[in-house]
Amino acid sequence: MSAGVGVGRAGRAAGAGSAAGLAFAAVVLAAVTACGAPAKPGPKRVATAPPASGAVQHGLGSWYGPGHDGGPTASGERYNKRAMTAAHRTFPMNTQVRVTNQRNGRSVVVRVNDRGPYIRGRIIDVSEAAAEQLGMKEAGVIPVKVEKLR
Repeated sequence: MSAGVGVGRAGRAAGAGSAAGLAFAAVVLAAVTACGAPAKPGPKRVATAPPASGAVQHGLGSWYGPGHDGGPTASGERYNKRAMTAAHRTFPMNTQVRVTNQRNGRSVVVRVNDRGPYIRGRIIDVSEAAAEQLGMKEAGVIPVKVEKLR
């Protein structure tokens, strides 16, 4: 006789065929199934809640370009460092937004065509051309105001 399982008069394991036995078997099956190979880790994502209104955000903006030129964006088009585009986590693709550099007051209108940035605290990545117009290329990361236009 094995530990924990009694054998009845008919030679069957106690509980086999009963509702409790079936429930126990279901729990064991679920536990065994859940112990499979671990899932592959996906890309590192930073979870952030969208702003209350969704129309205006304040935070840190950065720019991206080196190593990305010609690569695919989330919209399917190729990244072009000379285009006035940006990456944003939640705004729909092709949304027009005004990005204002809070240090010097310069602003540009860019079109969202990518997802990101995936660095905690940043709310938008602009293309190299937009960064030049905002006067932020040297600094890299600046405080910005992002206004959803359409």
